[in-house]
Amino acid sequence: MPQKKAISSSRKKATQTRQKRAKNNSLRQKKNKKKQSLMSSKRVRHTKKYSLNIANFTRHSFLRFIKKIKKWGCLVGQRVARWKRFPRQVMTRWRCIRKSIFSFSKKTGRTFARFSLVRNIKKFARRYFSAHLRAIYLSILATIAILAGAWWIYTNIFFDLPNPNELTERQQILTTRILDRNGNLLFRIYEDENRTIVPLSQISQHLINATIAIEDKEYYEHQGFSPRGIIRAIKTNLSGERLEGGSTITQQLVKNRLLDSRRTFQRKVRELILAVLVESVYTKEEILQMYLNQVPYGGSTYGVEEAAWRYFNKPAKELNLAESALLAGLPAAPSVYSPFGPNPELSYRRQEEVLRRMVEDGYISLDEAYFAKQTKLEYRQDVIDIYAPHFVMYVKKLLAEKFGEEKLNHGGLEVRTSLDLSLQQKTQEVVTSEVDKVKRLHINNGAALITNPQTGEILAMVGSRDYFDFENDGQVNVALRPRQPGSSIKPLVYALAFESGKKPWDTIEDSPITYQIPGGTPYSPKNYDGRFRGRVTLRQALASSLNVPAVKMLAGVGVMNMVEKGEEMGITTWSDSSRFGLSLALGAGEVLMTDLATLYGTFAN
Repeated sequence: MPQKKAISSSRKKATQTRQKRAKNNSLRQKKNKKKQSLMSSKRVRHTKKYSLNIANFTRHSFLRFIKKIKKWGCLVGQRVARWKRFPRQVMTRWRCIRKSIFSFSKKTGRTFARFSLVRNIKKFARRYFSAHLRAIYLSILATIAILAGAWWIYTNIFFDLPNPNELTERQQILTTRILDRNGNLLFRIYEDENRTIVPLSQISQHLINATIAIEDKEYYEHQGFSPRGIIRAIKTNLSGERLEGGSTITQQLVKNRLLDSRRTFQRKVRELILAVLVESVYTKEEILQMYLNQVPYGGSTYGVEEAAWRYFNKPAKELNLAESALLAGLPAAPSVYSPFGPNPELSYRRQEEVLRRMVEDGYISLDEAYFAKQTKLEYRQDVIDIYAPHFVMYVKKLLAEKFGEEKLNHGGLEVRTSLDLSLQQKTQEVVTSEVDKVKRLHINNGAALITNPQTGEILAMVGSRDYFDFENDGQVNVALRPRQPGSSIKPLVYALAFESGKKPWDTIEDSPITYQIPGGTPYSPKNYDGRFRGRVTLRQALASSLNVPAVKMLAGVGVMNMVEKGEEMGITTWSDSSRFGLSLALGAGEVLMTDLATLYGTFAN
């Protein structure tokens, strides 16, 4: 029994000891918790917020958690550093542990944040991008793309697309041609483009064949554009053999007449569309005729008719094979292949190329090509193309007053005048020679006018000794400038006297006389030789061009009556009659040569 009591008492003591130890541990834990709360009550209070619950984890909250851990680690490190009983090795180990914790926290944060972002994206995709919704979205995007493409095509391609009918309806820039009475060309009037329209029947067949061979060998096969021609041109240009264009004759016509020459994708697409439309509206012959009358041949020369006159001084229908081959090669690069350019040998190389193409296409034989190549071309001299320049400028002024400058420069008028070119050239020679004879008297200029008194037509008009003598104002048309007519006005004085009842056999005194002019100096007329002939008939006085009898006759009929009669007979420069006196009988009143010719025409009629 005593032994059992001892065992039970020992057990009781052990139990009490355990209870006491547990109580002490509990008190120690409470004390430690209280101490930790005193150290960082805020950090302990919010510890539950930073539990790593991945299901509710967000990137923002985790970053805040890492920030708190860093701050807490720094605080603990500072506290530990104050414990001087800790050796230096313990402090170094603690810094390494703290650095590892911080590094791990950064990597873990990025990993968890990335995991959360991917999770949210997948959740969003499952919700808003299901198979059904993806089909709807794709259909909406396709509809928007189609509408946007259609709008771009309309605004950049079809909007303001020219009508193919404008090729014939649109007013084309044409050259006004001034001809003499026999059809000889005197001058061409144009602003930028010298062009004359001719039908296809008035163009040499050699030139037509040469143009098709060098520009568009499949012209009669395609419907506006040639895919084979475009591919062939690309291959040729890439090979470096020569430069070749892929545009057809129809495309070139559309570009020159309806579009601009900008090298853009938009313009090329519009060109192709219009080429197809033009082919559906016009025949091949009509398109070819419009092209040959539109294409540039160098400088201001446009169309085959003006090109034929410009280079060979003949109409387009008279061109031979050699001339046609040279002209057909010019439109590709007129400034490069021009025979009047800095490298005329290039024009002959181009001519050989055209002849070679014509042989390949079966238009000519090898013998014909060889003969054309050996033919010597006779070019027209590069001179100013104008005959009777004073008369031409006179007609041009009349046309501008009647039709306007726009119609004159672009309207393509053909004006047949009354001038006789052969008579004009003879008259010019006479004026030049007569002025040269009296040059010693300091007479440097002269003019002449020949008219048909029955109709008033001008047959010849020479306005100066030399139109191109610009140093002496040769371009001034003296025939249209007011000049004192001198004794040539005396027939008007005697005509007025005859109308008043005088007869040619009536007499008049050729003797000295002085007229007192109110408010002026006395006027005493004299004859050109200073002599007086006494009593003479009116016929003798007029035939001898005596001054004194003419003044006496004007004093008898009246100055005002002479002015009125002169205006009735065509004089336009005597509107202010108050400035005239008796000297009017001797030509003191300025008149135009054209007016004086009209006045003399009344005597002939």
